[in-house]
Formats: sequence, C-alpha cells, structure tokens
Amino acid sequence: MRFFSDLVPRHILAVSILTLMAACGGGGSGSTPTPPGQGDGTAPPPVAPDFSEVDDAFQSFIDESLVFDGISYVVVDAGGTLHTGTFGDHTEDTVVMLASTSKVPAVMTLMALEEDPASDFSMSQPIGEVLPFDGVYADRTPAQLVSNTSGIPGLRQLGLYGPHLCQFSFAESIEFEACGEVLLGVPLPDSHDAGSIFDYGGSQWQLAGVTAAVAANATWNQLVDQYLATPCELEVFTFGNMWENLLLWDGTPSSLKGQSNPNIEGGAITNLADYAKLLQAHLNGGYCGETQILSEAALAEMRVDRGGVVAEDPVPYGMGWWIDTDNPGVYDDPGAFGSVSFLDVERGFGGYVAIDDYTRLDADAPARLVRRDIIPLLQSAFDVVAE
Repeated sequence: MRFFSDLVPRHILAVSILTLMAACGGGGSGSTPTPPGQGDGTAPPPVAPDFSEVDDAFQSFIDESLVFDGISYVVVDAGGTLHTGTFGDHTEDTVVMLASTSKVPAVMTLMALEEDPASDFSMSQPIGEVLPFDGVYADRTPAQLVSNTSGIPGLRQLGLYGPHLCQFSFAESIEFEACGEVLLGVPLPDSHDAGSIFDYGGSQWQLAGVTAAVAANATWNQLVDQYLATPCELEVFTFGNMWENLLLWDGTPSSLKGQSNPNIEGGAITNLADYAKLLQAHLNGGYCGETQILSEAALAEMRVDRGGVVAEDPVPYGMGWWIDTDNPGVYDDPGAFGSVSFLDVERGFGGYVAIDDYTRLDADAPARLVRRDIIPLLQSAFDVVAE
C-alpha cells in the first residue's frame, strides 16, 4: 500500500463461480445414465463464462506496473458472485478507500430514502425547502446535485473552495450539518444556473448528503446502514473522510476517520464482497437477499442521461454513473485512487475493481484498463455462453 505523502487540504482534491453441479446420473449397476436434459426432465447445468483472459489481463497489468502492488476484482450477475480474482498483494479481504467509486452507493442511499414510505425526502425538491438554513444554492435539487448539473462549481475549482474545504476535514471541530450551511450559503466563483452546465463533483454532492440527513433526522452513516448495510449484510462498507491525511489510513476499518463528517462523493471504504452485493442489486431488480432496497424504476433513473443534455460542457452522466455512449448499456464509476465499478445491463453483469495505492501517481490507469480491455473481454466471455 502506498500513500500520497504531500497531500494537504487545499490540494485535495458460474453463475456463482458457479458451483459446477456434478451431473451425477443415478442408476445401479448395468444402467446407463440419461444425459441431463434428454428425457429425464432436467435441464443441463448452465455454462459459466470463462474468465481466464480477464485474469490474465489483470495479472499482466500488475506485472508491468511500476506503481501498483496489487489489484483485485469481482464479477456478478443477477444471481450472485460469478468470479473473483486477486493479484499481487491483494486478497479477497483487502479493504480499500473508494474515492469517487463511492458515488453510486451514495446515490443508492438517497434513492432508497426517497422510496421509503416513512420519508418526505424527494430528489426533485429544492434543498432550501428541507434545510434549516438559507443560502445562494437553496433552489437546487438533490437530483441536480448528484448528476453534477446543479451549477455549483465542481472539483475543477477546488483551489478556490476556501471555506467549502470543510467537506474534506475529519477534524472534530467540523460538524456535518454546519459544513453544509457553509456550502449552501457561501457562493463560489463561476457558479451557474441550475441545470445549465455539467461540472463534476465537489460541494454539490456534500449538500445532497446533508439534505438527506436533515430530512431523515439522522446521520449520513445511519442512512447508509439502514438502507444498504443492514439489508445487504455488508461487513465493512461505510463512509468516512480521510482526505486531510491519507497516512492515517492503514487499510483497516478501525483506522477510518471522519465518520462524523463523512465525505459523500468520495469517503466510502469496502471489500470485494460488500461492493459485489451492491452491484448485484442493480441487476436483480434492486434486491439484497429477500429485501428490495430499490425499485427497478429507481435503478433505471440512476442511468438516465442528465449530464449530456445541458447547454454548457455536456457530458453523458446519470446519477453516479458515467455513461459510455460508444458501448450501449455500459456504465461505470471510477475513483481517484484507481478503484472502479461498472455495469453492462444489456448482458446482465457488473464488476468492481479494487486498488489500494494512494499515491495517485497513475490513478487513471485502472479505469483505462477496465474500459479498454476488461469490459470487452467480459463481454466476449458472456457472449460466448449466450450463443
């Protein structure tokens, strides 16, 4: 595990490995077993996709990298986990900080709160109607905030954030709601009208989380626990805020700081199994076990293009998902530390790739690998068994 040592606040930025069912045909001595699916009323076991080429691509990536010591991944479909692979110093239990790969679970939490019959929270309601304080961005909605179309300057303006940097602090003196009041009331340079521009990340995401917490009279992590962690039986997934000093993170959940002022867009930690369960819900109608945590309509709403239809700097983006217009049905959510999650809704699979290098020396490399090589290899593997 490597760290970004000079980070300071103003620069912060199958198929189930499908248990191969042994086709034990019955019969005593002298009897000839009937092949499955031929006259015995049973269907042959499903054929699992072959992930060997995907494994080889990840192994080559680690072998050739001068930056990354380990990488791991998991592939899921509607039925569960199909395959996991670990390379270098990673194991299936490796816990990583997600950075922006936190965004999809953050939106899932917001959407689940909206769908809760006991909640009045709405993704389309101006946040000023919910928050107990007023400010220049009070007319923005949570849907605009988490589609990066609120007009509030994103991370490109991080150097001008000033008091807005409270959202990246784990200091005990910084309170989650109080920071939200600053974000709402202190205008940033180059702000725009809501719905007029795509501008990725930053204060708008934190405001969405604060609004949800105020609406529910709960902390952000209480909402995450209620709507994701408990029904999905997640082991370590939660939100913190380590941006001020990544050196304090040692790869264990107990070292996570900032849980009282969690960073909504980039503060989550996870292991492979936890993120696999969250991805699976996007493919099976929103279920974790027997509990439906999100409706199919809510999941589909997350994939509707909102960023690509604005007038200024349009970029295809839903709510948490980047949209690959060159690869229909493919969506991804990469993070600044290298982790990335993705879906192919046409073929019905998803994946999550974990990285625990925090130097950010080549942070885009895993996302490039996934988009250029891994997703096409997975698509080919699924296409073969579909033929």
